[in-house]
Amino acid sequence: MLEISNLAKQYDTPAGPLPILEGVSMTLKPGDAIAIMGPSGSGKSTLLYILGALDAPTSGSVRLNGEDPFTMDEVKQAAFRNKQIGFLFQDHCLLPQCSVLENVLIPTLPFTKKAAPQKDDEARARALLDQVGLSARVDHRPAELSGGEKQRAALARALIRDPLLLLCDEPTGNLDEDSANNVATLLFDIQKKRSNILIAVTHSPEFAAHFPARFHLRHRRLEKE
Repeated sequence: MLEISNLAKQYDTPAGPLPILEGVSMTLKPGDAIAIMGPSGSGKSTLLYILGALDAPTSGSVRLNGEDPFTMDEVKQAAFRNKQIGFLFQDHCLLPQCSVLENVLIPTLPFTKKAAPQKDDEARARALLDQVGLSARVDHRPAELSGGEKQRAALARALIRDPLLLLCDEPTGNLDEDSANNVATLLFDIQKKRSNILIAVTHSPEFAAHFPARFHLRHRRLEKE
């Protein structure tokens, strides 16, 4: 379960505090999926980074599976983030020098005894790549993939540690309409089977329409549609 309680975020500037988020509260359970919309600068990505334990809130709390990552030291927080949270960004963020299979396996490397994937990790990565339709592309480099294929590879990488929380930041923003629809359909097919908590921020009403629940960030607060 994801529990967000009275979350607030502000940044200090030479002109004084700049509030970004105020009073954001929500509880989501495994299998829930929500889209968050709002204009540029409304705080969507800031909220996503806080939920992903990449940026600390000014006040309030975030608890995932009963744990607050902001009470942990850096090492424990990184391990928590690696295991419990998957990320899918607008830019796929694949390493160009690595194959598709190697890219998917990267999140597993800090937890192996040697700086090489273990057999069960590789088997899992291959199974995920088959699930996203890339079993024939495992040895290809990202430059040899289409935009939609890159996002499918990034989705497999986001799922390799079987996270409870899957966070998506404009995952179809760089894709053409057909590729965006394919990625959206695949994302929901996988999310339903795995019962992840899925949260996506997007500018696209078409992508948001796939979600059973939609929210808007207005005046620093989260409002349900």
